[in-house]
Order: sequence, then structure tokens, then C-alpha cells
Amino acid sequence: MGLDMFLSARRYISKYVDENESNNLDNLYPGRHVKGVTFEVGYWRKANAIHNFFVENCQGGKDECQETYIDPDDLKSLLLTVNDVLADRSKAMELLPPVSGFFFGSTEIDDWYFEYLERTKNIIEDALSGKYEDCDFYYQSSW
Repeated sequence: MGLDMFLSARRYISKYVDENESNNLDNLYPGRHVKGVTFEVGYWRKANAIHNFFVENCQGGKDECQETYIDPDDLKSLLLTVNDVLADRSKAMELLPPVSGFFFGSTEIDDWYFEYLERTKNIIEDALSGKYEDCDFYYQSSW
């Protein structure tokens, strides 16, 4: 048990395709139209400070393990915040404070905390790289 966190990219697939194209995914389930695909962009375990960012900035303070649409501007904001803390570790408690919760992991600002920030930086940079240009982002946690 513990706090598991997922960032996904979802792409809508139109039923109507150009006559020169085909939706090969429909072949997986004949007679059914595949409406979209979802890619896992990022996964964290017990990175409670990052979870708290999503709860407070994207979920209106509600932490009910719900799937939540994430605006790319919120990802940019998270990346800026992570970069600020990595550049000046003394800002950690102010900008990305750890939070306690049901099996949320450590609330210490230690090497693990900063490893999660590095991981988050890589995840968000990848998400914003352009390869998910036609996708919407979603965050969901489980604990």
C-alpha cells in the first residue's frame, strides 16, 4: 500500500479518417470504434510533495483519487517550481512542502525528496516536449 501517482496523456481518435488513412486500432476490436488511446507519461510512488501540488493547484484541494484533467500551463508551473527548488534547496518547504497522509511516505526533505524532484523534472519535460501535442493530460493517484 502507498501513494501511487500517474500522469497520463490521452489522445482522441476521430471516427472519420481521410480516405488515404486508416484507424488500425479499430482492427483490434472489429465492429467497435476505438475512440482514444491513453499513454502513461509519468509514475511516482510516495512523492507526496508532487501529489500535494496537483491536489492544491489542479484538484481544488480535493484528494479523492479522482482522475483530473491537467492543463499544460499547470505542468509548466510545476516544472518552474521544481526547477526553483532544485536551484535553491532552501525553498523546498515554502514552494513544494511534503505532506503526510495515509501511507504517503516520508515528510523529510532529504535525498529521496530531491530525487523525486529530478524525476518530476524529467517527466514534465518529456510531457511538454511536443510529442504529446494532440493529447490531453490527466493526473490520478491511488492510496
